[in-house]
Amino acid sequence: MAKVCQVTGKKPIVGNSVSHSNIKTKRRFLPNLQKKRFFFAEEDRWVSIKVSTDAIRTINKNGLASVIKGLRAEGVKI
Repeated sequence: MAKVCQVTGKKPIVGNSVSHSNIKTKRRFLPNLQKKRFFFAEEDRWVSIKVSTDAIRTINKNGLASVIKGLRAEGVKI
């Protein structure tokens, strides 16, 4: 999978890089992705997910079990 967060779906967006002389050239803004391992206690195993830092906060807030349940409902293989 490319530079896409598996939880939030964040992906690169396109914008302009603006120089001091106001010359605009195309560039990509990449999401802050991390390959993170979480221990999934319900299945007693480690799960590797490519997530953004925003998604890590979501997992901390809602719990890993509810996030994985939502991903599996969408058809993502975890």
